[in-house]
Parts: sequence; C-alpha cells; structure tokens
Amino acid sequence: MIDAAETALIEPALEYCFELRVDVADALPMGGSTEGEGLHFAPITGGAFEGPRLRGRILPGGGDWWHGRGLTVRLDARYVIEAEVRGDEHRNGEPARAAIDVVNRGYWRTDPESFERMLAGEAVDERDLYYRTAFTFQTEHPALQWLAESQFVGYARPEPGRVVIRVFRLA
Repeated sequence: MIDAAETALIEPALEYCFELRVDVADALPMGGSTEGEGLHFAPITGGAFEGPRLRGRILPGGGDWWHGRGLTVRLDARYVIEAEVRGDEHRNGEPARAAIDVVNRGYWRTDPESFERMLAGEAVDERDLYYRTAFTFQTEHPALQWLAESQFVGYARPEPGRVVIRVFRLA
C-alpha cells in the first residue's frame, strides 16, 4: 500500500519576475490554405521589460513564427533581451548589461464571439483569451543564472503593435 504522505505532490507556486512589452511588426504569411491559417512570421522590432527581478530592453531582430488553425494558434518566438545587472555598475554609474537569449513557445486561443470582437477592433479581456507561453533563457552572466536554471511561464495579451507578457518563475 502506498502512503499518501510519502507521495504527496508539491502545489505549484509562481513568482512574478517581470513584464515584457514586445513590439512586433505586422505578420507576414508564409503559407497556408486560407487567410489566418498556416504559417506566419511577425518580426520583433524592440520593446522593454521591467519588474521586481529584472529590467531592460528587447533588441530588434528575431521574431514570432506562429501557425494558426481555426481559433487556435501555436507560437514559437525567439529573440534577444538586454538586462540591466543590479549591483554591477560601470565606473560612470551606469548599470552593466547582459544579453539573454529567449525562446518562448505557447498557445493562443479564443472563442468565436471574442474573436469577432477583436476583428472589429474592440478590446478583449485577458480572461477571454488563453494566451500562455513557456520560456527558456540562456545567458553567460553569473548574476543572471537563475534565468537559465528555472522554468518560466508567461500570461500574455495582445495590444496594438505589441504583445505584453507577464513572466513568472515556477517556484
């Protein structure tokens, strides 16, 4: 017989780390049978991020490859962010900066009514979208290794010309 106390699972906990405000250009269709379906590419043009654990800027370049089918989109983004390293200032008092490779994959989906409102230019509440992502970060800076050694999830929402993603570390 298995003892429940020995097999109890940890309840997930999330630590809010920062919010990305990723500027994107219009998506380019890369193939598919109908409008909105198939493969698309949205270039990343810049942006910024800030939060209790990290702040900095999003470098232009990279992008988001997404594949739509109906009201579900599979996302695969790759880009570089540049973080300010707290406690590591240059002689002029400016904070040191470190490059971080970002791979962000996930899903976006909604219901037909919310999608019609979006097409009409209306704002759609974040709760009416399932816009979730999972991050992998790489960096060589020793003070930022916590990024490369943890699992992160994002809760996202679209805004005109950008995607906003709140990034949480799975504790």
